[in-house]
Amino acid sequence: MIFTRRLRDGVRRGEITCSVRIWMRPHVKVGNRYCMEEGEVEVDSVLPITLADITPELARESGFKGVVDLLKVAKHGKGENVYLVRFHYVPPRSRVPAARGVPARRRG
Repeated sequence: MIFTRRLRDGVRRGEITCSVRIWMRPHVKVGNRYCMEEGEVEVDSVLPITLADITPELARESGFKGVVDLLKVAKHGKGENVYLVRFHYVPPRSRVPAARGVPARRRG
């Protein structure tokens, strides 16, 4: 998962633990880890939601000032399906990093 620059510190501090994404289909899988510049995020859940489910509280929980601010960033490509992705930050450890936005490892 890739986050806008202004959200990355909040993700690393554990203050941001969810993200609303508008995709054609989910681009992440539960249990997979995705690299950031420092550390990784591990996806805990991916839930389909509607635009009506995006409340001001959810927008703030996702690191945005409000719903409009979130929606400016949430859409990726031609997708129209809305997903709530919950995750947690995993601090860096000494290993060779995977490419950005690519799963670091798969559980299975």
